[in-house]
Amino acid sequence: MLSVKHLTYSYLGITYRYDLELEASQIAAILGKSGSGKSTLLDLLGGFLEPQSGEILLDGRHLETLPVSQRNIAILFQHNNLFEHLTVAQNLTIGLNNKPNIKSILTEVGLEGYEDRFASQLSGGEQQRVALARTLLRQSHILLLDEPFSALDSHNRHAMLDLIRRITDEQKLHTVFITHNLEDSRLIADKCYEMKQHQLVAC
Repeated sequence: MLSVKHLTYSYLGITYRYDLELEASQIAAILGKSGSGKSTLLDLLGGFLEPQSGEILLDGRHLETLPVSQRNIAILFQHNNLFEHLTVAQNLTIGLNNKPNIKSILTEVGLEGYEDRFASQLSGGEQQRVALARTLLRQSHILLLDEPFSALDSHNRHAMLDLIRRITDEQKLHTVFITHNLEDSRLIADKCYEMKQHQLVAC
């Protein structure tokens, strides 16, 4: 279980407060207005920000004091996920010691045969699908998604949502999914939270 307990972070005089519980194979959708503190939660979970107080626990193990490299978390942001001067294959395998099945994961995200294309040659939606493939190859316990599908058309967005749902189930991930799209939340989320008055509450 992923447990976020009484987690707080203060910025420019505003204190954000977070409480969340998520079982393995579950997806939590995080809703809220722009600037409400949704992405701050992902930064705290990922170790990019240090909380003022509170705990982040994964199966009873404290994560809030660990460096980014030891948290076993994969993150997919909305923008700037790829190195444009590298090929798709190079982007997928950067930082990995083992050699994953690139063709298989590209087929999963609808980009079969794109291995040798440079990221700069891809559309915004194609880049996001490559970034998702790279994230899934990390096989982490926690998957954080920060509005990653905004550049995709309706058909491809739904395909990627289905893939996130399936991968979360198969790999027993704890997936935290930030979105403005209530429909996306309804399609794949097991739990729904919303940022209201700088506090994360159940929908």
